[in-house]
Amino acid sequence: MTSLRDRDPFDVRLARDAPGSLRAFNDAGVLSSADVHVARRLARIGGCEGDEAVLLALALAARAPRLGHVLVDLATIRETVAVDTEEPIDLDALPWPDAATWRDAVAACPLVGDADDRPLRLEGTALYLDRYWREERAVAAALGARASQTPTTLDEPALAAALTRLDAAAAEPAARGRLAVIAGGPGTGKTTMVARVVALLATLGEAQLVALAAPTAKAAVRLREAVHAEATALDVDETIRAQLLALDASTLHRLLGARPGTRSRFRHDAGNRLPHDVVVVDETSMVSLTMMSRLLDAVRPDARLVLVGDPHQLSSIEAGAVLGDVVGAEALADRVVVLERVHRFGGAIAALADAIRRGDADAAVHALREGGEHVTWLPVDAAADGADLAPIRAAATTTGRAVIEAARAGDVATALEGLGAFRLLCAHRRGPYGVTAWTEMTESWLAPEIDAAGGRLRDYPGRPLLVTANDYDLNLFNGDTGVIVSDSDRLVAAFPDRAVRPHQLGAVDTVYAMTVHKAQGSQFETAAVILPPPSSRILTRELLYTAVTRARDRLIVAGTEASLRAAIARPATRASGLAARLG
Repeated sequence: MTSLRDRDPFDVRLARDAPGSLRAFNDAGVLSSADVHVARRLARIGGCEGDEAVLLALALAARAPRLGHVLVDLATIRETVAVDTEEPIDLDALPWPDAATWRDAVAACPLVGDADDRPLRLEGTALYLDRYWREERAVAAALGARASQTPTTLDEPALAAALTRLDAAAAEPAARGRLAVIAGGPGTGKTTMVARVVALLATLGEAQLVALAAPTAKAAVRLREAVHAEATALDVDETIRAQLLALDASTLHRLLGARPGTRSRFRHDAGNRLPHDVVVVDETSMVSLTMMSRLLDAVRPDARLVLVGDPHQLSSIEAGAVLGDVVGAEALADRVVVLERVHRFGGAIAALADAIRRGDADAAVHALREGGEHVTWLPVDAAADGADLAPIRAAATTTGRAVIEAARAGDVATALEGLGAFRLLCAHRRGPYGVTAWTEMTESWLAPEIDAAGGRLRDYPGRPLLVTANDYDLNLFNGDTGVIVSDSDRLVAAFPDRAVRPHQLGAVDTVYAMTVHKAQGSQFETAAVILPPPSSRILTRELLYTAVTRARDRLIVAGTEASLRAAIARPATRASGLAARLG
């Protein structure tokens, strides 16, 4: 086995002058160059740069939030550590300190302590950066306080009647407390239940001002559409129906009042609360610890907070796994409702998703083999020469041609609708199993149509777009999708509720393929999932579950049985103390 430094001494992940054990962990791909530099700088400030064990702990603490962890547990990190490389690494060969002496050395470092000026906190063997320690404690305290609060007045006969009329037993916790959690997998009716929650509270006179929000603009649009669709069918008076149909949804950043130049401070906070009586947050699995802390600061103590999401999906790309911690906290059990009946997709997709969620690899393999018309399994290395990818190619080209044809004709609605017909989903961004390679592959399959549409230019009719950074001037947000269409003698970039000139766009990618992380909150009629080799550290149970549940009607999985079993056997673990604090 070769290290990063042996393969490429100029790799940007390497710290050229990393000393001692830091060098070994950096070479193995456990630590990045940034982790090493932060650790050395902190150690110089604290006067403990001569202790290699402390240096390693500092580097791992700096690394933790980058990988989604809130803390590093010195007692378990050796067994749970992930590496920033797909090459096999013998982690046991690294110079790990003894856990007990390691903790004692870290505790003695002047950088660690209970004083407000200490940058690190140590609880048992859990080492935190001070910011995340504070946020975790604040979130636990705020959620605990909300869970213990009940409305001072509640008309029990009216509540019982409304619950029966709305068929909304899952909405009862929202009526009886200041915190409610609606959890469940895709297709279990979580977002439609939101409409019933709001209708119930409005019927009881508890929802004069309601906010609907989600982490991404795409998820916010889907939430609004689901609430509006359900509102037309509910057995409510026309005043409440009109209230539901008037509801909009926004990103959490927009709800809290994003400030230019900062991603973690907002206009609404503990000193300037949101005015709403009810705040509903969809896709809460994507909400980081920091964002949850800011949200809890901003929601009025007497307002209701309803968290909606699937705890088995991928967590936020930032630190924390808040929804999973909340759903798993025994002390909050009476605040949580789990919806289990699947209404959306066919039985084969549901069976596969359930097997993955339970960690049953044999059942997952069986579901793939017996998938019928709804599930197609290509048990091949998708990047290997000669791999039979005919079903993926057929789906990609059929959809791509339809979108290009509609875009050339200036048919915006059909072109946009076509974007939801098919999507390639990858675990990686780069490499033979990544988004870049499969976007190029799809464009090669569509070369005749793209060339006919002016493909030698950067933009051509039918080019699918993915916004990758918020643009508040254009009111376009990270995750929004659109398409280039012909408009008389010019091209425009069309999005569901607006059209702009292509040169106005900032950060956009061509989106024939996208990462599974980016696909959260989206659904496609057909989704094709490209599995990397079993050695890929990104390949986890949560990633596979999230990927297969993006398909609404048909799923294509390209990957070996070994990759499938490796993913199911590798649940993503996020180091967090929130569940313990809540419990």
